[in-house]
Amino acid sequence: MTTLSSALENSPLPLDHLLLRGQGQAPALVLRGQVIDYKDLTSRVSRLAGWLKAQVGDACVGDVPPRVATWAAKGELACLMPLAAARSGMVHVPINPLLKRAQVAHILADSGALLLVGTPARLATLEAGDLPTGCRAVAEDIVLAEAEHCGALPPSSLDPQSLAAILYTSGSTGRPKGVMLSHANLWLGAQSVAHYLGLAADDRALAVLPLSFDYGQNQLLSHWYVGGSVVPLDYLTPRDVVKAVARYGVTTLACVPPLWVQLAEAAWPDGAGDSLRRLTNSGGALTVDLVARLRGLFPAARLFAMYGLTEAFRSTFLDPALIGTHPTSMGKAIPHAEILVMNDDGQVAGDGEEGELVHCGPLVAQGYWQDAVRTAERFRPAPEASAYGGMAVWSGDRVRRDADGLLYFVGRRDAMIKSSGNRISPQEVEEAAIATGLVAEAVALGLPDPRLGQAVHLVVRAAAGQAEDSAVLAATLKQDLPNFMQPAVIHWREVMPLSPNGKLDRNGLAEELAAGLEEAR
Repeated sequence: MTTLSSALENSPLPLDHLLLRGQGQAPALVLRGQVIDYKDLTSRVSRLAGWLKAQVGDACVGDVPPRVATWAAKGELACLMPLAAARSGMVHVPINPLLKRAQVAHILADSGALLLVGTPARLATLEAGDLPTGCRAVAEDIVLAEAEHCGALPPSSLDPQSLAAILYTSGSTGRPKGVMLSHANLWLGAQSVAHYLGLAADDRALAVLPLSFDYGQNQLLSHWYVGGSVVPLDYLTPRDVVKAVARYGVTTLACVPPLWVQLAEAAWPDGAGDSLRRLTNSGGALTVDLVARLRGLFPAARLFAMYGLTEAFRSTFLDPALIGTHPTSMGKAIPHAEILVMNDDGQVAGDGEEGELVHCGPLVAQGYWQDAVRTAERFRPAPEASAYGGMAVWSGDRVRRDADGLLYFVGRRDAMIKSSGNRISPQEVEEAAIATGLVAEAVALGLPDPRLGQAVHLVVRAAAGQAEDSAVLAATLKQDLPNFMQPAVIHWREVMPLSPNGKLDRNGLAEELAAGLEEAR
């Protein structure tokens, strides 16, 4: 086994034990209208766990614990559920609040969830058949009210290697797949981030990332790991973020690049950002220009550029001291991670040689839920050069390492679209377009966009008897797809181009549209 810094513990515990570490003087959770200290938070988690246990008992299928899904805004329940589900022995399935009923129905059916807890307005959008047989939907206000009168469950004695959560993420093909995370994955992820960010009990995070994302949830866990505070925020405009930073004295702010662009353009009153100690990035690369603007706007804050994938949580970070001289680097491996660059011959790539990023170590997830085929594609035995051994995640991302050990992103092997920090399956957008009955063929592509990272472009051929009406198609798609999956531009073709093997020529269309964007500039 590889050795880690002596400051890091290498023995994870069940996830619900996380709060037993904190118990500091700072508030644990700052919600709209109430502040919850660690003692109260621990009590609420224990009672919510008691409510969950009372609902499902020991309804295991084989060795797999029952699943509970949440589809809610960033209120008390969404923040408590990761630890409450763990304490009750259930597996948490957080659903992105931006998703709509069709995506939610798929996740519920795929995960086999017995419970769906959500905001009443979201639950009201579900239609007949969306809830699988045996699954109940309960409004979050009812859950919290009933949990107040439930007996508290004591800390669990679960195996840290047992399943704790299933996070659904889209790939380049098919519907979202569930990444299986153990208690150890989440515990060591919190510990790793807390360590390399240098978090302390007097730190306060403004949680603007969705709690259904791995790093969004880690904002809770890493700050609670050190006894710090978390302020969840569902924002409407960048101005809401600016005001919250100033109001709550925020020290840690994590955003996706499009939001960083908006915050860099926003008007910050004098002193509004003075409390910020660290800025962290997720969901895409920072540009050289944006790095310069953020460093100028927040000169006292350390800027952390990072790279990660849900299948291994997070892989690398760049030392903030190097971001001025190496603004495009992904940095080096985070604690508890081992990163290898493997060339096409299956050997460790040399300095400057392009290869595939392979993530090894205890942060590697347990595979994809009920999907042995895709698990075998991405989760394979670690290369012989690995100090950890065991299973590794073969990312599909092409990188290179320089002579100083710094990594640089080269390209993505698959066609997955990453827009505004969201991973979008082209096939899911295409299926939704064809399901409208307005088009016969569809290809969804991600093209460079200065604000979104990539924008969704949809190339379609009209169905027989249908007009080429972008407005009607867009309006129909808005009923079935969340906002971040909506096409920015719809392109109509009388004939769709084919590749030599007879498939729709995605690469040719991408090159054609990219050239058109370049000419338009």
